[in-house]
Amino acid sequence: MKNQKTAILLALASVLLWSTVASAFKMALRGLNPWQLIFIASLVTLGIFTGLMLVQGKLNQLFTVSKKDLVQYALLGLLNPFAYYLVLFKAYELNPAQVAQALNMVWPISLALLSVPLLGQKITKRNIYAVLISFIGVVFIASQGSIEGFTKTNPLGAFLALVSSIIWALYWILSVKSHREKIIVLFWNFVFGTLYLLVFGFFNYQDNFDFQFDVSFWTAVYVGVFELGITYLVWMKALEKSENNAVTGNFIFLTPFLSLIFIYLILKEQIYWTTFAGLSLILLGIFIQQLKKRDEKS
Repeated sequence: MKNQKTAILLALASVLLWSTVASAFKMALRGLNPWQLIFIASLVTLGIFTGLMLVQGKLNQLFTVSKKDLVQYALLGLLNPFAYYLVLFKAYELNPAQVAQALNMVWPISLALLSVPLLGQKITKRNIYAVLISFIGVVFIASQGSIEGFTKTNPLGAFLALVSSIIWALYWILSVKSHREKIIVLFWNFVFGTLYLLVFGFFNYQDNFDFQFDVSFWTAVYVGVFELGITYLVWMKALEKSENNAVTGNFIFLTPFLSLIFIYLILKEQIYWTTFAGLSLILLGIFIQQLKKRDEKS
């Protein structure tokens, strides 16, 4: 049953939890490399999805998927969690959390641009304005407070943060084609993604399988629970309960600003005015994209 109050509470819970993960990424990366972090988190998430389906009596549904479905899930798992989080965590390793998380926020713009060749949508002047405004926001964020701040931003890290937004947008475009229940799709994504990570780690990080049960390890577990696992399902439940998804969905834009508070309090990073300005411009670009969608529906 629809219940807007419940939807808003669930949405706010999701936003609050997602606001903590940028700080968690950075904390975990103090003792782990990007592969170790996503490998631990993926195993935790896979365990959560398995447990949820066991409780809900849905494990038997895992074996009703077709070979065509499995091929699709294998591709999705290559994008998320494998490629997306390896690239994103490397970006976090190379730059301050406020820079990496803000640059990653351009993914809705990437989604709009990728929809042109992949979904046959037309590019409009509004698309172009949105991209230009968001690009200016990216420049503000990379400046880290001043012109001299550009020298403090790692170019590869900034590039990888932007690449991660493209990977995430591509994942969402391809995942829309699956009509299975989300938890089934996510389970298979993480089965394949974790296998890819295992093979990748075997060939590239053979000496890194010996994990220490320290703060970084348990922070990676936290990431698996609240970034990759439960929070996404809570968000989906919020949209399911919502009487107006446009209203409920807008709560997600609180995440990057709340995240800056946690970055300041937990990581003790100096938060630059240019980060706020850049984020605001990126969100303005996204808002322009949302206006386009509303015009199409009206």
